[in-house]
Amino acid sequence: MAVRRLAPAEQQPAEFAFTEANLEWVKGQIAKYPEGRQASAVIPLLWRAQEQAGGWVPQKAIEHVAGLLGMPVIRVLEVATFYTMFNLEPVGKHHVQLCGTTPCVLRGAEALKKVCKEKIGHEHHVTADGQFSWVEVECLGACVNAPMAQINYDYYEDLTPENFAKLLDDLAAGREVKTGPQIDRQFSAPVGGPTTLTGEAGTGAPATAKEPALADSDAKRPGEAANVREEAVPKPPVGVGPRGGRSTRRE
Repeated sequence: MAVRRLAPAEQQPAEFAFTEANLEWVKGQIAKYPEGRQASAVIPLLWRAQEQAGGWVPQKAIEHVAGLLGMPVIRVLEVATFYTMFNLEPVGKHHVQLCGTTPCVLRGAEALKKVCKEKIGHEHHVTADGQFSWVEVECLGACVNAPMAQINYDYYEDLTPENFAKLLDDLAAGREVKTGPQIDRQFSAPVGGPTTLTGEAGTGAPATAKEPALADSDAKRPGEAANVREEAVPKPPVGVGPRGGRSTRRE
């Protein structure tokens, strides 16, 4: 992993303090832990600081969190620089994290990098209007729908140079965009629809759907818990009658 350093001094704000509302939230997080264990809240506090600062963690925010938790500043700095979820320099309103791991590369991620360079500029650069920045990251966990990118909190999958460029243009224009797969695919289902269990068993005839397929907006219905089942009834050993004697039954 590349060395992660704080942004240069000219990009750092002179001060940082949680807003009144965020400070109340922070107190609630700290209260979850027993006395002497307040340092356990360091990650959620850094995350809230990043949100308040506009998507990145300034040095003053690290110092502020350290003071609230009674931690040495270096300990909070270690956390902020270790986890890549924390951005250590200013980012755009739409921060693009483009997956560059093998499955996405095999499916065309290199072409998406060219789109980022054309539309945004080099990595870590923030556009003049403050709208965009981008960075290549490791696996984001949506390999089946590769190539993909995460923009702020949302995933955009099954990207091509064409639909990715349009996605960035729509975000820049403030137009509503579709999250998830950018092609005709439901969740991570096969492209084009189901490919198995499409016929009645033993007939080869197409199956008749008894219920409509789940839509993206439908909640998954819970089923019976895996540990709920009928208690097994042990069978007597072969040759032993129901009362323990030897069976006289002939096979």
